[in-house]
Amino acid sequence: MNLLRSFNKWRRYRTTYNELSRLSAHELNDLGITRSEIAAIARRTAR
Repeated sequence: MNLLRSFNKWRRYRTTYNELSRLSAHELNDLGITRSEIAAIARRTAR
């Protein structure tokens, strides 16, 4: 069960990371996010 939970967290991280990475700098700025914050935001989402 722990393996499944870890996989799901990783999948949420990758999905969030990929979606935010696809945004332009202008779109990220509209959200109040810098490109350097994407990994941290994805980690928080995956918790």
